[in-house]
Amino acid sequence: MQKTQHGFIEDLFALVCAGLFVAFGVYLFQSQDLMVGGAAGLALLGTHALPMDFGVLFFIINLPFYALAWTQIGKRFTINTFISVTTVSVLSEQIPKFVDISNANPLFAAIFGGMLIGVGMLIMFRHTSSLGGVGILAFFLQGKYGIRAGMFQLSVDTIILLSALIFIDWPLVVISVLAAVCLNMVLSLNHRPERYDAAPRDRQLHADPGAQPQGS
Repeated sequence: MQKTQHGFIEDLFALVCAGLFVAFGVYLFQSQDLMVGGAAGLALLGTHALPMDFGVLFFIINLPFYALAWTQIGKRFTINTFISVTTVSVLSEQIPKFVDISNANPLFAAIFGGMLIGVGMLIMFRHTSSLGGVGILAFFLQGKYGIRAGMFQLSVDTIILLSALIFIDWPLVVISVLAAVCLNMVLSLNHRPERYDAAPRDRQLHADPGAQPQGS
């Protein structure tokens, strides 16, 4: 399978954009005391139990997963994921200085925030990166065993969200589940690498220059 390789500058710009999407989605969740899954969810849970900011906890939680990424996936993936996680950690602490959400509907925050994080993660996946934590496992399992990243993430997120009942009221947890569904629907419907392999069509056109691509 042929894959388009992005340059370092392309990766860096894309991952910073993705980090901004994710950080703003997390900010929407925090504004309404909602939860999210994955390492970000663990970090949000930690803010309820520890006197630490989300950005710091998110960065620390992801540190052990870099070993798996480095040994089982690749150096480029590990470096790009480090860039993504660092970007989210930094921007999540800076966004409140520029944006003030004093009143937002929790359902809107859940749906829009979930979609923002999903799109951010999708960009990361397309640029050989992830949001760290569970995302590293999801990327690894999909690449080696064909397990859908979105479905795996949804299962783990459900466990994390149920744990959130210890800290927040159940109606907010229910709304947070909706956010997790929106997030993972974005991934499961769009993160399918086999749909974006242009090699078979290119080979067909090379073998028969007079052939036309389907749908043209």
